[in-house]
Amino acid sequence: MTIAKGDRVPSVTFTIMTGDGPQQLSSDEFFAGRTVALFSVPGAFTPTCSARHLPGFVEKAEELKQKGVDEIACTAVNDVFVMDAWGKAAGAGGKVTMLADGNGDFARAVGLTMDGSKFGLGTRGQRFSMIVKDGVVTELNVEEPGDFKLSSADHLLGQL
Repeated sequence: MTIAKGDRVPSVTFTIMTGDGPQQLSSDEFFAGRTVALFSVPGAFTPTCSARHLPGFVEKAEELKQKGVDEIACTAVNDVFVMDAWGKAAGAGGKVTMLADGNGDFARAVGLTMDGSKFGLGTRGQRFSMIVKDGVVTELNVEEPGDFKLSSADHLLGQL
């Protein structure tokens, strides 16, 4: 079942890179008591994700925060080392938190997986964005395969 507006974000564990190395982070803890703009991409370093999706959120980070977003986060079914390297390459430090969903637990739990096997990617998370307030989804934007419109930083800004 796909997550919907009004649903609570499922309890899963992400991995983030810290100064002390990889650390586990529960979704319950991450989303509690604040407003998070979360977006999901099919893969780090992939064309649309690297050229448009992540850069849009890096560029619009201050505007999102001025509209009440406490944290901006990107998730993908990639390991924490890839997510960390991609965030650094994109200049996301201090603007976008890179949440590794290495085993796809989050993508499966929200019902938003895709089959990227024909590209050698296996099962990945779909391209989507959401606003999460204190653990509850208040906006959800799921892209059609191959599209990049609804999950952009600009579209999310218009929803705040």
